[in-house]
Amino acid sequence: MTDAPLKVLLKSITFEADRINSYTLQAADGRPLPAFTAGAHIDLHLGPDLVRSYSLTNDPAERERYVIAVKHEPDGRGGSAFVHNRLKVGDVLSISAPRNNFAFDEGDHRSIFVAGGIGVTPILSMLRRATALGRRWILHYASRTRRDAAFLQHIRELASANEVNAVFDHEAGGVPLDLAAIAAAASDGTHLYCCGPLPMLEAFKAATRSKPSCIVHLEYFSTDQEAATEGGFEVRLAKSGRTIAIAPGKTILAALLDAGIPVSYACSEGTCGTCETRVIDGVPDHRDVYLTDDEHAENRQIMICCSGSKSPVLVLDL
Repeated sequence: MTDAPLKVLLKSITFEADRINSYTLQAADGRPLPAFTAGAHIDLHLGPDLVRSYSLTNDPAERERYVIAVKHEPDGRGGSAFVHNRLKVGDVLSISAPRNNFAFDEGDHRSIFVAGGIGVTPILSMLRRATALGRRWILHYASRTRRDAAFLQHIRELASANEVNAVFDHEAGGVPLDLAAIAAAASDGTHLYCCGPLPMLEAFKAATRSKPSCIVHLEYFSTDQEAATEGGFEVRLAKSGRTIAIAPGKTILAALLDAGIPVSYACSEGTCGTCETRVIDGVPDHRDVYLTDDEHAENRQIMICCSGSKSPVLVLDL
């Protein structure tokens, strides 16, 4: 990672739901932490090759702490298992400063939030901010069962005059959210937000396809796209003048790191935006879910952790 990490102290661990804990972090030196905006995330450095992004759930007005929530995914890529099994109160950890690619629009309008499971984490900070601003909102929160629904009681207490619609589709009589109906019922100017599993996000995209892109907001935690590892092209680095051959079986990110070139990265699968790099020339083979369809068509940016090249040479602003 190229950004200087922040040192934080793991102050407390709290059980929130089945396989979900929250983790409260404070600056190791006792100073205020960098400010963040609702929907932001931090990168948690768990090891030399293990960096994971987690959304901040607490109130953006707070500077004395960051709070993240992590669901233990036994079949995941190792980040959640490390957090759940190895971290303990009192540990000093390295994190990035907050970044936000799922920002809450603070305009004077209504907001509709759709959360699936652990996807409630970035939305929770938005609910806090919207409430502080006196904005009207409704949350549609889907989880398998009540035991899986982290923060639900707190959200209901926060709601006051706002509405919380919780559904538990693995309980008796449970039905999935009707995203098409939710989108159709949204009045003009209402902003819609969604974070959750891939099927929910794809259904949400389809349901909101006719709406202006400026009022539709999504955040992915994972992707089902395979990284581009076909290789067989060159990456030219405009700033350093170096040329790196991308061999079959390698991503651009892996090849650059092998060549000793420092680049920022976190998720390694095209969801967090940390490795976003400007394209000067060439045609990327986009495999991320971070950039929009329009941004893919423009070919001005690339996520080097997962995307490749359709042209023999790709010139990057590195």
